[in-house]
Amino acid sequence: MPHLLQRVLFPLERDPDILPLYADPEVWTAVRGKPLRVSDDAHANDILGRDRFRVRTSRRVSFASYFNAFPAAYWQRWTVVGSVRLTVRTQGEGSIIVYRSNAQGVQQRVATNDLSGLTESVFDLPIRNFGDGGWYWFDIVAGDEPVVLEGGDWSTDDEPVRTGNTSLGITTFNKPDYCVTTLRTLADQPEVLREVDVVYVVDQGDQKVADQPGFPDVAAALGDQLQIVDQPNLGGSGGFSRAMLETVDAGRSDFLLLLDDDVEVEPESIRRSVQFSRFCRTPTIVGSHMFDLLDKPILHALSETVDTYYFMWRSALPEQMRHDFRRANLRQTPWMHQRLDPDYNGWWMCMIPTQVIREIGLSLPVFIKWDDAEYALRAREHGYRTVSLPGSALWHVSWVDKDDSQDWQAYYHARNRLLTGLLHSQHPGGGKLLSNSGRIDLKHLLTMQYYAATLRHRAIRDLLKGPSHLHPTMAGTMPELRAATRDFVETQVISDPEKLPDTWEGKRVFPPKFDREPRGPRLALFTAKAAARHWRTEVPQGNVERPQVELAKGDATWWRVPAYDSALISSADGRGQSLYRRDRTTFRRLWRESRRLHAELRKNWDRLAREYREALPEVTSPEAWKDTFGTSRDRG
Repeated sequence: MPHLLQRVLFPLERDPDILPLYADPEVWTAVRGKPLRVSDDAHANDILGRDRFRVRTSRRVSFASYFNAFPAAYWQRWTVVGSVRLTVRTQGEGSIIVYRSNAQGVQQRVATNDLSGLTESVFDLPIRNFGDGGWYWFDIVAGDEPVVLEGGDWSTDDEPVRTGNTSLGITTFNKPDYCVTTLRTLADQPEVLREVDVVYVVDQGDQKVADQPGFPDVAAALGDQLQIVDQPNLGGSGGFSRAMLETVDAGRSDFLLLLDDDVEVEPESIRRSVQFSRFCRTPTIVGSHMFDLLDKPILHALSETVDTYYFMWRSALPEQMRHDFRRANLRQTPWMHQRLDPDYNGWWMCMIPTQVIREIGLSLPVFIKWDDAEYALRAREHGYRTVSLPGSALWHVSWVDKDDSQDWQAYYHARNRLLTGLLHSQHPGGGKLLSNSGRIDLKHLLTMQYYAATLRHRAIRDLLKGPSHLHPTMAGTMPELRAATRDFVETQVISDPEKLPDTWEGKRVFPPKFDREPRGPRLALFTAKAAARHWRTEVPQGNVERPQVELAKGDATWWRVPAYDSALISSADGRGQSLYRRDRTTFRRLWRESRRLHAELRKNWDRLAREYREALPEVTSPEAWKDTFGTSRDRG
């Protein structure tokens, strides 16, 4: 019996910006090794439906695209699928050509078929020799008349290892409009809903999804498949843990797909994730990719890893960050043909087998930040790997216009990174984690971000208390962090231009690449000079009463700001400006505290690592989470 793995499909809306993710009708060349598009043949009007696409007379369209090529290397490495069948239905005269690539992105012609009238072309393709990478795809070439692609799919006669469905867990905080849109998208896709047992919406806000216009209609359409769970705001880790708990307790699903709230979903991605998970040799965490919701052809990253020496997340390859498919599609991007195996996948969209949840527990109770990375590292230690599956993705609100490392989230960045290091670092003393953490503190202090440094110090103090602090602080910490902003002038955004103070030097603008981030010996010299200045010199009264300079956010780098005593700096989201003011007493106090706390953490590293690792099964257990949710009695 054939099993459908992947449909050939096109956008739900005729959006020309995202057409490159589905088809590549362009002619390309290369200039100095960089791809250059030399045509403008992409037309949204050629999208004739969800499954249909027109190839114009004498034109050639390649479906070597993110959503319509077949990522053969991933299916070979992780699943039991040994061959796939490509079926393409067309109307018109022309030809279809099937290609494959290797890990270097070199394309190789595999098969061809002439098209005339209504034609069904079938190609049986082996899934082998894709060890390090490679895709399958097809091109359609039209003759003297247009060719209409009437439909296509990739299927297999191999049998899946598992046959169960998935539940969906959507965690939301005051994003009811996004949630209703996602639910409506699901309700309009019955072929996707057939793969779903229950959709859990964990609503942690005071702007309720159930009160949003349009909700009654989508609730009626989804019926018993939709369950709304109201609870206090416990962050992403609390919301997703609730979805894990509900799914495991229900006992119906083989998988749980976690979804963020501020997203637009390509619904086919849900079905692809389910099918890939069913065919995996062993239970596997299957993640999906993230595109920028405000710049839709931009891919966040194809694969993300954790550098365990510094314990910092990063992309597997530097060049893959924010890849723009308008500038280079699949055929023009050799690195995209490698099979890249991540350490973790973000929980904007990530499918976890319920077997994994039962064995390793729920999320760490950390509110936000590092919950997804820690979970994947924990799963790997239990023998479960993570895959970021090409062709499965959504669009998520980007953090390009955010800087959450210096707002209230600085606490969670610091504590949860250090906590994850305590739990999973194999390097003595955490490797370079502690020294890097101390340098981050100093950067905040030299750039007059005293609020962020203060929160980071609280994070270390809480961490030193041991694992008993995790669950009790879930609900109360974030409001306290936000309330503390009133004590720090740099956290106050001035949105009214008439209330902005004048600066002594006006606005300084730095041309691109005017100066570079200091590294190596230059960095050591810069740090010594900047720290000495902030430690020794008083701030002239004039620069206290009036900002010395105005800087755009992009110009306010950590190696420029330390040269000033005060500055008016634009906020990352562009809604206003904040006043940053140097204070020698505060700098001295916070730097001393940073050094003391990091020394104490270093001294107690081995003991704390042992305590947190021993407590991990308990703090991530359903029983501990039920106490935090307040549902222990309800469930008996």
